[in-house]
This record gives sequence, structure tokens and C-alpha cells, in this order.
Amino acid sequence: MTDAIESRLIELGITLPETSAAVANYLPVARTGDLLFVSGQLPMADGRMAWTGRLGEALDIDQGRQAARLCAINMLAQLRAALDGELDRVARVVRLGGFVASAEDFTAQPQVINGASDLMVDVFGEAGRHARAAVGVNVLPLGAAVELEGLFEAP
Repeated sequence: MTDAIESRLIELGITLPETSAAVANYLPVARTGDLLFVSGQLPMADGRMAWTGRLGEALDIDQGRQAARLCAINMLAQLRAALDGELDRVARVVRLGGFVASAEDFTAQPQVINGASDLMVDVFGEAGRHARAAVGVNVLPLGAAVELEGLFEAP
């Protein structure tokens, strides 16, 4: 039987990818009590970096939003794996931290990270509303345009 969150993903046309292993000495998801900390997710699709470059130079805000949305999809895949396939166990999206590779004068990081925030609300409804940071940085791993980390409550 399909659970409510999986049904919602199908409605949204989202297929979660297989998770990738950590590329260094860290856990993709660390749990303490009812909190799950999801390590930074990049805009990877089919084993390759889908969005590279800096916002305000190589990419515009809409492309950045798409990159942030893809990071969020990858985050949901990691979360689903950590919860033994049961995304309905998520009680709340607590916080997202977004990092945007930015040109020196680019200041629309919040609009870019909305691509991830909007997806969390689309998937989890009111429980998807969260605290957030949207930070501009010079460069991200592997030349990624965006990186996203998250904190979730799942009893």
C-alpha cells in the first residue's frame, strides 16, 4: 500500500532517486532522538551534477530555483532511506540551510532557496513549513550551484 507522502510525490510527478553514498568521512543522515540531520545535498541527477556555476553569472534565479528543488528531492531520498522507506514518519520539516554559489553582486539567495522550501510545503503541507537560512558563497563542492542541508523531526 502506498503511503500519503509517496502518493503526494506521485501527484507532483516526483520520483525519488536512489541515494548516493557519502563522498567523505560523514553520514548522509545522522539521527539523535526524534531529529534527523540530513547532510548537504547537491543538485545531482542520474549520477552527474545537473546545475553548476554561480548565480548571477552562469545561472539565473529560475535555474537556481530548479537546482534547489533538485537538492530537496535528493534530500527526500536520503530521508526516505534513513526512515526505512516511510516518509510518513516525518512529523515536521524543522529547518533548511541553503548555500548558493553567487556572483559578488548577487543578492537573491532567498528566492533561489524557495525552490526547496516550496517543495517541502508541497510534499508535507503545513508540516513542511520550516525555519531557514539562505547564504551566498563563492564556491561549492564539485562546482555545484546550490547545496542544501536539512533538519527533520520523525518520531
